[in-house]
Amino acid sequence: MRFLRMLTNSLLAGAFGAAYLTIIVLQLNPDVPLLSSTPWWWLLTLGMLYGVHFAVVCYVILVAREFFTMDVISPGWVSVRLLAWLGAMLSAVAATLMWLNVRGFGAALGELASWRMTAGAIAATASAVVLFAIAVAHYSFGRRGSRVGASLFAIAVVASMALPIAARGRATPARPSVTWTDRPAAEVRATGPRVTLLMLDGASLSRIWPRAAEGRLPNFSRILDGGAAMDLATIRPTQPGPVWAAVATGMYPAANGVRSAARYYARGGRRGIDLLPDHTLSHALVHLGFVRNTPLTSGAWAARPLWGILSDQGMASGIVRWPLTHPAQPSAGFIVSDRLHEVTGSIAEYDRAASPPSVLAEIHPFGDASPAHTPEGGYDPRFTAGQPEQTALHRDILYARVARALDARYDSRLLALRYTGLDTVGHYYFRYAQATPPRGVPEAQRRRFEEVVDRYYTVIDAEVGAALAGMGPDDLLLVVSGFGMDPVGPVKRLLARLIGDDDFSGTHDRAPDGFLIAYGTAVQPGRPQRGSIVDVTPTLLYFFGLPVARDMDGYARTDLFAPEFSGERPVSFVPSYR
Repeated sequence: MRFLRMLTNSLLAGAFGAAYLTIIVLQLNPDVPLLSSTPWWWLLTLGMLYGVHFAVVCYVILVAREFFTMDVISPGWVSVRLLAWLGAMLSAVAATLMWLNVRGFGAALGELASWRMTAGAIAATASAVVLFAIAVAHYSFGRRGSRVGASLFAIAVVASMALPIAARGRATPARPSVTWTDRPAAEVRATGPRVTLLMLDGASLSRIWPRAAEGRLPNFSRILDGGAAMDLATIRPTQPGPVWAAVATGMYPAANGVRSAARYYARGGRRGIDLLPDHTLSHALVHLGFVRNTPLTSGAWAARPLWGILSDQGMASGIVRWPLTHPAQPSAGFIVSDRLHEVTGSIAEYDRAASPPSVLAEIHPFGDASPAHTPEGGYDPRFTAGQPEQTALHRDILYARVARALDARYDSRLLALRYTGLDTVGHYYFRYAQATPPRGVPEAQRRRFEEVVDRYYTVIDAEVGAALAGMGPDDLLLVVSGFGMDPVGPVKRLLARLIGDDDFSGTHDRAPDGFLIAYGTAVQPGRPQRGSIVDVTPTLLYFFGLPVARDMDGYARTDLFAPEFSGERPVSFVPSYR
């Protein structure tokens, strides 16, 4: 019977843990009303997975204590003596998670929400200390059934949950989306220097520098020797959507409205959230089917992106594969959405894959292109057919061919093209590319995959060469990586094995730096100090001779340019481009 009473106390502790996680979800998503069904759906969803596991862990701890100590306990159905210890432990874990999440997601939360979550973390920390003190006092001096101890425990538990919720406050309305057609189209001006922006997912300078020095990446070597290169701090969550939205707007997610790559819905819930808690393996909820997600679209922007600003100023842009551009919205120049390769089988969706619609006829011939027939993209026949690297290469070359074909027909001042293949091969083969060979991997397998990542860098190097060949005397080339790649940690590796998804060995969850390489006659060669991804758009506006918005979080990096260029062009400002 006492083991059954241990179980009831463990179930209560599991409910406490699920409640703490629900509070963290509400703190990370301040637009969710407290007086709605959404918090309850999330409590139920988190309880079904985390609550059950918390209860199992607590029960195992209690049973193990029973076997390994001489002090036999016989708790009540609701034991203050046991729950004080379990509550103190769970409250301490919740406080720790609050501190970690407010630190990691500060750019996505914004100043007010970060301050409120910090206040909640302080309250949770204080509550954990009080619960621990109650547990010690009750263990040392208390007696089972003590009303004073039970009352103090109940007050402390309620406070550990109520105070963070009170600090979070009422729901804060989300920023409204921008309207793309709310301004008259300006007359397009084709004169002036052009910018080619090559966007890379998952690329790192630490991999490029030594290989360029060895002569294995000749085009990267050229732009590194004659241009400026600097590391760029990225953001969390480190997903292509929020990262490239921050690049496009010069604003962090709290200001531009794109806080994640998708909206997440609890089972039975109709209102989605943007952020799942970090350091909790929460994305396993999506993998296991407890939570469904819906990718964001071009309607998610709450700030005007770079190409919208240029369009307002009469400058045409060619935007290819930028995240959150589907369905493609009207703009001076052309836009090819990042979902072109996904929607070619649907006429309705295909019609929304590009703007203006007339470019679809020019895109269509490339739809069935094979990498084997696109040597201009640097295709390496050693990529294995049917493997992720070949699929990634096929798509990268598809978008590159589309971009070049359209750029030849439009007078665009900016051509932006995104490549995702390095991110794909990094996820799958990062462990084989490390200096220290992975343990437990057969030698033949290691040799087979160890050069896949480097081979893909040669593909990108060929794309850099194509961009260099098309530059004019005063043009600017920017190669920007939104984030780098790190090895998967041991905990996530173990979880991946448990759920049968252990193919990935590279991750960017810990927000490794990206980089910016600038090359052109206006660029001052060197290594400027580390910047941020939100510096890219202000810097491009500065290069185009346009003012920088004061509500942008980034800065115009004038130190990238030669004194002859920057000395004649002071930075100017406008209040906003919204």
